[in-house]
Amino acid sequence: MSLLFTPLTLPSPRGGLTLPNRIVIAPMCQYQSVNGEATDWHLMHWANLLNSGAGLFTIEATGVLPEGRITSACLGLWDDRTEAALADKLARARKLAPQVPVCIQLAHAGRKASSHIPWEGGQLMAPEDGGWETFGPSALPQLPGEAPPTELNATGMERIKQGFVDAARRADRMGIEAIEIHSAHGYLLHEFLSPIANQRHDAYGGNFENRIRFPLEVFAAVRAVYDGVLGLRLSATDWVEGAWDVHQSAEFAKRLKALGCDFIHVSSGGVSPQQKIALGPNYQVDFARQIRETSGLLTIAVGLITDPHQAEAILQSGEADLVGLARAFLYQPRWGWQAAAALGGVVQANPVYWRSLPREAQAVFGKVAVGTR
Repeated sequence: MSLLFTPLTLPSPRGGLTLPNRIVIAPMCQYQSVNGEATDWHLMHWANLLNSGAGLFTIEATGVLPEGRITSACLGLWDDRTEAALADKLARARKLAPQVPVCIQLAHAGRKASSHIPWEGGQLMAPEDGGWETFGPSALPQLPGEAPPTELNATGMERIKQGFVDAARRADRMGIEAIEIHSAHGYLLHEFLSPIANQRHDAYGGNFENRIRFPLEVFAAVRAVYDGVLGLRLSATDWVEGAWDVHQSAEFAKRLKALGCDFIHVSSGGVSPQQKIALGPNYQVDFARQIRETSGLLTIAVGLITDPHQAEAILQSGEADLVGLARAFLYQPRWGWQAAAALGGVVQANPVYWRSLPREAQAVFGKVAVGTR
């Protein structure tokens, strides 16, 4: 039997969450929100991906505070207004699809906030263009020539921590089954981990123990109020000599497990323009393997995974427990169906689609295709 189409239970204090297969739709920023609110774009996008055959769908990076968004068009979950919009669009999307577990990625962009959307350049916005004050562990800009962020003090750090806690409560209230804390790609919590962005001289900077302190505090605060499936997305390496690396990541993952972390979603890079990424198929998978072996945590592997047999091989070799895809699902929203056809798996699908497959692939739905009169 295909491991990709074998169920997996994610543990949690609440009793765990069983996924019908090991395919995870990784979070993908859409830049289609208005004042942090989900829009009809999200209704269409989410309903489409909930019909994809994946075992778990992850909502894009969602700002826990207004200033924590990457762009002014990013999704948010910081007040009753943003909660109501997200809850409405998600509930409507879920009515149009099989019962698929949903995860949400809660995020704060740190010094990479206040940026233009990608197709408008993606660079830091000036105040006259609608930009806002950004924050980081140290007053160090992401790129040379950019305005530096404001170095966070104790009050600012506590506000951010509370933002994560409040957003987790809101997500739980709307029935989202899992939460992923974003600590990757050069955003705030990754900035604290990396000596490239964190050059503080207090208890939150300097050595490894100090740099992991605030991310661990945020995770512990969320775990204290949320007993569902809770994981974290991590950049396993900065791809810069002498900076954050996979060995530190593995040790950090051990600390997270002790705090009740249920999974690690293993990515890399994003904190420095000096990064030298060895790009290619499976280029991040070995990081997932090392973190899995060292920490004992369930891991999600991502990174140029596009073929069903490639995904299956990652699981068969024990390098990861789940496989995440993002761009592949944007290009082919029924990737899960194609994988099932290739590997002999079965997926859930809305009966409206039962007639859509060619006859040789009809077993994907576990049903005989419905004919017409």
